[in-house]
Amino acid sequence: MTFEEIKKVLKNKTVGIAGAGGLGSNCAVALARVGIGKLVIADFDVVSESNLNRQYYFYDQVNQKKTTAIRTNILRINPEINVETHDLKLTPANIPTLFADCDVIVEAFDLADQKEMLIETMLTEMPEKFLVVGLGMAGWGMNDTIHCRQVGKMFICGDEISEIAPDLPPIAPRVGIVSNMQANVVVELLLNSFKS
Repeated sequence: MTFEEIKKVLKNKTVGIAGAGGLGSNCAVALARVGIGKLVIADFDVVSESNLNRQYYFYDQVNQKKTTAIRTNILRINPEINVETHDLKLTPANIPTLFADCDVIVEAFDLADQKEMLIETMLTEMPEKFLVVGLGMAGWGMNDTIHCRQVGKMFICGDEISEIAPDLPPIAPRVGIVSNMQANVVVELLLNSFKS
């Protein structure tokens, strides 16, 4: 497919992103660059200076709501995209409504309990939807450990082992690899070209 053919398909697709931090902000930008038609992004946090080592924000956006800042950044890249943002904490009660019209949902949370909550909600309330999860991206190096694994309609991107800790922080290179891997899986799914 040519890039024009890819954009023609993707402009009619909607992707939900749960969280606008390191994974979510970078995945959203990658999808905006390839011409996705609509993004539905939910996050309740604000940009902090400590986020700038791995998240797609700028110094002058510190203290802005992440949903406001990421919408601004995406529209600077692709003004034709429809960016729907929700400044709220995702729960089992609101996930099915917010992401009802999405073709694929991307899990981009920092905390393990939130990841688990989203996965369980998707499996029980929205089992027909594709879910792309980020799991294991802390530290640096170890490129050969990062992979994608399919479990039913769920795709897990990352090394699945490295947990964030003070001596193993999340930083731009590995977070970027995993977030772009998530975006790549989304594109494969939307173009019906995923090879299981």
